[in-house]
Amino acid sequence: MRGRGMDFRKKAGRLGETAAASFLESQGVRILLRNFYCRQGEIDLIAKEGEVFLAVEVKWRRNKKQGQPCEAVDLRKQRKICRAYDYFRLKYDLDEYVPARFDVVEVDGDYQCRWIKNAFEYHWP
Repeated sequence: MRGRGMDFRKKAGRLGETAAASFLESQGVRILLRNFYCRQGEIDLIAKEGEVFLAVEVKWRRNKKQGQPCEAVDLRKQRKICRAYDYFRLKYDLDEYVPARFDVVEVDGDYQCRWIKNAFEYHWP
C-alpha cells in the first residue's frame, strides 16, 4: 500500500508543478526549465520575469491539515535551492549581478495557485 501512496504524491506533485507553470505563464512569466537537478539540489521551476531570474519552489498540499505549503520550505530547503541556483548560474555563465528572486508557488488540492514573490532571501551555503 505504501508504494501506491508514493506514486500518488509524485503524480500530484507533477500535476502541481504543471499547474504552477501554467499559472506563472498566465502572469507573464517565461518558464525556462522544469526540475533543474544537480548535486547541490533541485529547483522545481527556473523562470524569467522581465530581466529577473526566478528560482521557484512549488509546494502542493491536498489540504491545510499539514499547514501552509510554504511552511515546508524551511531554511535547509532554502539553502539547497540557493546552492542549486548558484550551480545553474555557473552552468549557464550568468554574471553574479544578474537579478534573481526566490519564489514559492503554493498549489492546493484543487490545483489553485498562490504565488509568493520573494518568499526567501538568498542564503550563502
